Amino acid sequence: MTSMDTYDVAILGGGSAGEYIASLLADGGKRVAVVEARLVGGECPYFACIPSKAMLAAAELRHSIRHAAVMAGAVSHPLALDGDREAYAAAVARRDVVAERRDDAGAVERLRAKGVSVLKARGRIEAPGVLDAGGTHIGWRDLVIATGARFHEPSISGLRAMPTWTSEDFYSTGELPASAAIIGGGAVGCEIAQVLARFGCRVTLVQHAPQLLSREEPAVAAALATALRDDAVDVRLGVEVASVSAVPGGMELILDDGTSATVERIIVAAGKRPNTSGIGLERIGIEPDTRGALPVDDRCRVAGRTNVWAAGDVTGLALYTHTANYHARTIGANLLGRDVRADHRAIPRGVYTEPAVASVGLTSVAARAEGHDVAVATFPLTETARGFVRGDRIGLLVLVADRSARVLLGAAAVGSHVEELIGEAALAIRAKVPLDVLVDLVHPFPTYSEAYEPPLRELR
Repeated sequence: MTSMDTYDVAILGGGSAGEYIASLLADGGKRVAVVEARLVGGECPYFACIPSKAMLAAAELRHSIRHAAVMAGAVSHPLALDGDREAYAAAVARRDVVAERRDDAGAVERLRAKGVSVLKARGRIEAPGVLDAGGTHIGWRDLVIATGARFHEPSISGLRAMPTWTSEDFYSTGELPASAAIIGGGAVGCEIAQVLARFGCRVTLVQHAPQLLSREEPAVAAALATALRDDAVDVRLGVEVASVSAVPGGMELILDDGTSATVERIIVAAGKRPNTSGIGLERIGIEPDTRGALPVDDRCRVAGRTNVWAAGDVTGLALYTHTANYHARTIGANLLGRDVRADHRAIPRGVYTEPAVASVGLTSVAARAEGHDVAVATFPLTETARGFVRGDRIGLLVLVADRSARVLLGAAAVGSHVEELIGEAALAIRAKVPLDVLVDLVHPFPTYSEAYEPPLRELR
């Protein structure tokens, strides 16, 4: 092997976590290399968080205009809207602007301006202390693995032969299908369903679990299902897709309950899996767990290693951009000489539909499974003064506490912009704030956050 550049830290994967870590370490005086085959910044700015929220905002505003005559007395008569396809094209144009037209040149330049070496190539661990970046070998003293996750394709007869979309395809195209089936009722599937439905697409959403958002509070998931059905989404719960085949004008899905759906497009939103295959982990004796994830300790070091770290989706822990950024801050601090520990008990979860869903900590089911002395209290957000004057029809806050420890274990909410009020519960869980202190907190009037007060008094 010829002589090669050696870096203090090499980062395999330049997504949200990798980009953030590189920036922190470069600012701290470290010599850093990032190896990324696709786009620096990862999925979030180009194919996920940012474009999805742009499309959801457009869909929400269009829905509000359509119903303005009966919502909060905004107008005295129905307003005229342009056609769905014309409006969808305008929404897509704005989506592409906020997603920087899926061009990472600015992100690459910002890192290089800090002195980071950015290698646009597929990276692979060649040997201890060595990475192969598309034929170029670089040395490392510490390695950060931030390779993200890949889309999971469910095993369905005939599916692989069909021209399906992933969420990445959906947020890259300008096509508005007349009809679509979405396989998967998690956050991604629900968000896409609402966008399409509010722009006139006939949507069938198929979820194998008995509820949407299968790991969230059932009452909150049920409220979201009601909201999607109000948008004319055909929500089918507790069923599997048995087979898919081509038919004139589209594709037919046969479900295991004997029903079917014929659509123009199929969107697979069946979750993601940590992306650890083919990156050379075996060259340094690291084996992923049964999920394909890299287990990490509380400093985000790969279990049993002192100079190999992992961040973001590849760890299998809370697959969100804010988790990746949290890991990045943790790893960056440790590599710069501080002793920082990660705590995953209070990572918020969000679905940015309208109404939105937000949660943090344990559900009541998970809390009981862990052996806690569980108490649950709820309050309708529609009964807050804010919800009443806005005319909200859907809204619920669920709080889960430990009776013996007298602390909050979890919270879940569905309603208008609940993602903005879940932070209070996240802080309470993270800091183990006693219920007596939470009960004494004064909330501004009139706000949705007042909904915390009655269930907290009940829990106390």
